[in-house]
Amino acid sequence: MTDTLTDPIYKTDALIAEDIDAYLKVHEHKTMLRFITCGSVDDGKSTLIGRLLYDSKMIFEDQLAALEADSKKVGTQGQEIDFALLVDGLAAEREQGITIDVAYRFFGTEKRKFIVADTPGHEQYTRNMVTGASTADLAVILIDARKGILTQTRRHSYLAHLIGIRNIVLAVNKMDLVGYDQAVFDRIVKDYTEFARSIGITAFTPMPISGFKGDNITGPSANTPWYTGPALIEHLETVEVNSAADADKPFRMAVQWVNRPNLDFRGFSGQIATGSVRPGDAIRVLPSGKTSTITRIVTLNGDLDEAVAGQSVTLCFADEVDCSRGDVIAASDNPPQVADQFEATIVWMADEEMLPGRSYWLKIGTQTVTATVQQPKYQVNVNTMEQLAAKTLELNAIGVANLSTDKQIVFEPYEANRTLGGFILIDKITNATVAAGMLHFSLRRAQNVHWQATDVSRDFHAGLKNQKAAVLWFTGLSGAGKSTIANLVEKRLARMNRHTFLLDGDNVRHGLNKDLGFTDADRVENIRRVGEVAKLMTDAGLIVITAFISPFRAERDMVRQMMQPGEFIEVHIDSTLADAEARDVKGLYKKARAGQLKNFTGIDSPYEAPEDPEIRIDTADMTAEEAAEAIVARLIP
Repeated sequence: MTDTLTDPIYKTDALIAEDIDAYLKVHEHKTMLRFITCGSVDDGKSTLIGRLLYDSKMIFEDQLAALEADSKKVGTQGQEIDFALLVDGLAAEREQGITIDVAYRFFGTEKRKFIVADTPGHEQYTRNMVTGASTADLAVILIDARKGILTQTRRHSYLAHLIGIRNIVLAVNKMDLVGYDQAVFDRIVKDYTEFARSIGITAFTPMPISGFKGDNITGPSANTPWYTGPALIEHLETVEVNSAADADKPFRMAVQWVNRPNLDFRGFSGQIATGSVRPGDAIRVLPSGKTSTITRIVTLNGDLDEAVAGQSVTLCFADEVDCSRGDVIAASDNPPQVADQFEATIVWMADEEMLPGRSYWLKIGTQTVTATVQQPKYQVNVNTMEQLAAKTLELNAIGVANLSTDKQIVFEPYEANRTLGGFILIDKITNATVAAGMLHFSLRRAQNVHWQATDVSRDFHAGLKNQKAAVLWFTGLSGAGKSTIANLVEKRLARMNRHTFLLDGDNVRHGLNKDLGFTDADRVENIRRVGEVAKLMTDAGLIVITAFISPFRAERDMVRQMMQPGEFIEVHIDSTLADAEARDVKGLYKKARAGQLKNFTGIDSPYEAPEDPEIRIDTADMTAEEAAEAIVARLIP
């Protein structure tokens, strides 16, 4: 190996020195390949990326300085570099000996530009691999030649295929540590071929490499004369990227924003997901279904005669068609589907398990809606590909479930369109991403069940009763006094000739919700059902009073979103745990303390107190009668 640390080619580039404009023009028209390196722990991912950066001769000056300080000299061939030092981002990560996030690196060759995602090998960070793979065109699956196929090899291969990566490189690394033995390589390729077929991978490119020594990275290695395939860089430079395949699909562009700098210009900006578009093309805006014709394709560098997948553009229409962020502009004669119920594969990425029935934000393309996930149909065992029964999904679990959204969204199956078929779920309280998913198809009932309009409106129902519909949602610990105060409130309202109905937590479990227990998932479903009933009652013009512990903010917020603005009034019956336990009129706390009641709120199940309720009742300062009077006064001034 030459002493490339002092090689002038790293200090400058001849073309840069002679003609910077020509250099920039060359790079402007290069294609971009996004790829991911993944595999099990210590398979050599960071070392491989370091070798790619080093041998592609695109190392920055500060990296060179770090190399000169940290390089290791071994053997008789000169300097051998600890290439992992190029890509391990934080000192804390190096001290722990693990990589805890996705590290993205950019490099280039004379033929192509690259963005590579280095993802962790540890199982608990599988979610990071999903993040890196979501935009990748190719996956490099590394295998330590000494260890063969491991669980994470299977998991990452399955996820890469699931996410839609069709270009897979099986990089059998550390061949130098097994004496470049062809038999070892052939055995691993044979084992992987059998596994790949079982998960639907029909083709992959196997390579014997050494990231540390550089074998078969930038060119053929003399140490593997029996290998006649391409070197890794050669393969990366020539493989087809997704954008090329996307260009042949029907036109789709999700609208990111409406561009209207003045009264004479109105355009719709976004990145083209698939297909191509030209002025004069007929388009359809979804979900509204309105049609028009493209008049201009505007960019910062001027108008275009054609735009293709991957380009960010602003489109102008011939007509004043209503179109806004979240809408999708598509070919008029071949539009995508619109639905609100789906089957999907979900990769759970949160430490807390999925709660069926809980509402999350679902973000797909530029659309953001509320979504509810049902109990999984099954969970996938990545080792055996078995479909296992599951009530929920835990961290890194992969399962198939139905989900519904609060309004129709524009979509395509993920295998046809990653932009309109891939989504993330976001916790409404923490704003943390909890899952990634791939839509399979819309459920048939989404097309068969339609809202039936009625002539007698909810306002008419309320008018007949001479009142405004509302929901008084009492929440608090068991024993705080919710049912007692709610009963007093209803009695006062009845004396005022108001039409009410009281839904009590214990009472609904005798009928409507008698099939539910007290796990977190069952509590979520309990509140969802009660919320739907309360909504129907407000449609009838009633004042609905509910008395439920309803321990989770997310479900109380879900019910709030069901109601008309201003109809949902959250009443926090605020009592300390000690005071509530001292009352213990039903003896529940005593049983919970004795271990006879599991998942009891305040003992072994959390209570998330309201942060900003409309009404807060401190039971230490008010009697039940005083509290009821204050609540009625707030409802009916």
